[in-house]
Amino acid sequence: MNIDIRKSIKNNFKDADIDEIKASIVSSIEEKDEITLPGLGVFFEILWEKSDDDEKNFILEKVKNGL
Repeated sequence: MNIDIRKSIKNNFKDADIDEIKASIVSSIEEKDEITLPGLGVFFEILWEKSDDDEKNFILEKVKNGL
């Protein structure tokens, strides 16, 4: 079975509002369930692709400081 995770996640959230997206992110992090990591990865990919160079540097600094 071949599943396109990116397409599935984007489709599942295409009509979601900001509060629903936030709730999903918070829940995924709080539950520490590894099955949600691909979804968070798709959200990160969207964030990265929609960011300019300054925003990417900010993200990188946040990630680096959190490690």
